[in-house]
Amino acid sequence: MLLPTPVDLRAALSRYADAVIEDERRSTPETLRQREDTAYTLCVMTGVSDVREALSTADAFLSRGARATEADHSGAVPV
Repeated sequence: MLLPTPVDLRAALSRYADAVIEDERRSTPETLRQREDTAYTLCVMTGVSDVREALSTADAFLSRGARATEADHSGAVPV
């Protein structure tokens, strides 16, 4: 599986959050479709079939990336 870049993953998470907020605020067939489309995109990007699992997987992926970046700037040598 190809891993999304952190930037692309954050953008997809942001679009999903916006779609959920809009659908919760004023649900219409269009807002529901947008919510489902962005959920599907997250599932594809993370390689899972459930949006809750996709959110968890995305968080874990971004968290690992943040820890790796911190380690890169700490001056420590990876073993």
